[in-house]
Amino acid sequence: MSTICNYLNKDRNSITKKDIIRYIKENDVKVINFRYIAGDGRLKTLNFSALDLKYVDRILSFGERVDGSSLFKDIDSASSDLYVVPRYSTVYENPFSPIKAIDIICNFFDKEGNLFKLSPDVTLLNAQEKFRKLTGYEIKLFGELEYYVIAPKNDLYPIAAQKGYHESFPFNKWENLRVEAMHLIQSAGGKVKYAHSEVGFIRTEDKEMSQNEIEFLPEEPLYAAYQLIIAKWILNSLGFKYGVTITFSPKISIGHAGSGLHIHSMILKDGKNVMLDEKGNLSSEAKKLISGLIKIAKPSTAFGNTIPISYLRLVPHQEAPVRVCWGYGNRSALIRVPLGWNLDKDLSSQINPVEKTSKNKSVQTVEFRAGDGSANISLYIASLICGAIEGFLMKDSEKFCDEYFVDTNIFNSDDKKIREKFESLPSSCYESSIELEKNRDIFEKNSVFSPQLIDSTIRRLQSYNDKNLSERLYGKEEEIKKLVEEYLYC
Repeated sequence: MSTICNYLNKDRNSITKKDIIRYIKENDVKVINFRYIAGDGRLKTLNFSALDLKYVDRILSFGERVDGSSLFKDIDSASSDLYVVPRYSTVYENPFSPIKAIDIICNFFDKEGNLFKLSPDVTLLNAQEKFRKLTGYEIKLFGELEYYVIAPKNDLYPIAAQKGYHESFPFNKWENLRVEAMHLIQSAGGKVKYAHSEVGFIRTEDKEMSQNEIEFLPEEPLYAAYQLIIAKWILNSLGFKYGVTITFSPKISIGHAGSGLHIHSMILKDGKNVMLDEKGNLSSEAKKLISGLIKIAKPSTAFGNTIPISYLRLVPHQEAPVRVCWGYGNRSALIRVPLGWNLDKDLSSQINPVEKTSKNKSVQTVEFRAGDGSANISLYIASLICGAIEGFLMKDSEKFCDEYFVDTNIFNSDDKKIREKFESLPSSCYESSIELEKNRDIFEKNSVFSPQLIDSTIRRLQSYNDKNLSERLYGKEEEIKKLVEEYLYC
């Protein structure tokens, strides 16, 4: 719950315009920032003075007009005006403003007063609503946000390459930045599960790069996207504050762990997680979800792996998926079913004998491991939900799911037949665009993605001209370094 919700003693969906104006008055807020997600998936800003409360009332009621052609490539500048209207439930206090400020995420509306169909979060809203309507279930999601901190080399307390997982300060020198980020994300309304250092640790002659992760808690799709987008903004702002680079780039050094954006999903009925059956096995609903994610695995890279160096990460032996398959706890598979506390044992009481705990509610999820920090987060989550719809509506989805199960480490398997049984993910933006074109009906049906949005995504991916990029760059360290630098702030 955000600090503003706590102050008002309200949950986010109960906040009104009157509440926000009261908070402004009682907390001496001087600035209001409208935030909104443009076509590139990045957070944009419009600043207002909060000194005139009548004007504040007006902008909170009616929003403001912006130039859509500068925010979305496919809008004609001859008729480009859009409205941005604040969603009160997203209000939070800006922790970086030198003047007391609050931020509110806005949605776009067109000149007819309809939600703007090319907006990423509107596409996600479409997917969220269509899943509920077509299946009768709810879906919740959350992300694992990985990033590197790049700082001047420090010879004190070094660790070995690829050995950074869950290291503590001072071996992980940026633990305090990570903890500060976690606190600020929660103050802004994000729901954080935990934060830790990740496996990646890279040292060069003058720099030290340590990988970290912040993982979230399940949210309805729109807010699952919002908390990731705000978290990226907070982390970048902290990087600027501390004079270090925070990068979500998929790959910053060949041979070292890249950064992903793993997305967990769960299916609910009447507010209850239904991922397991009465015997504690994966339920029919869970297998339908997995089947759908398999169906969209290759084309969804168009939204989740959007730059050329995304495909330098999707290689074997780096805990990044390559083959389209699923397994229990299997980090070589694209889709992983993690541990979900599905035990009859009371673990806590075994080491705390004076304490008895009730059985934990199921928190079972499935984890889709392809995406990375270049993802257009709202569109990426929307594409995964389109897959979930596909899985629920397809015939024989459980049989289909079982055909893609694997219980071995595909990276290390000596059995060529096992590896080649499963299709590979695309190896470039170009291949990703081809997969999107071939499967566009999955995303366009039910009016989730507009054809115009699919067309523009294909054009952008093909504009990179990165066909066979991995082969062309093999052994060319300087060219790879230039490409990494180009997309460092992806």
